[in-house]
Amino acid sequence: MPFINIKMAGPEPTKEQKQELISQITQTMVSVLGKKRERVQIYIETFDASSIGTGGMSLENVLKESK
Repeated sequence: MPFINIKMAGPEPTKEQKQELISQITQTMVSVLGKKRERVQIYIETFDASSIGTGGMSLENVLKESK
């Protein structure tokens, strides 16, 4: 049973966007790896940019500096 955990920086995707991700990723697992559609589990986690660090800085600050 495949478990797919998607972790991303915010903003939170809409319900429609989440459904599209779930649908397309499930289809990829079915068509590429031959997994049973009903067995594919997908978890979507969205983190606030202040909770993610890269290069010693929060992603929030990195994005501010890039503007």
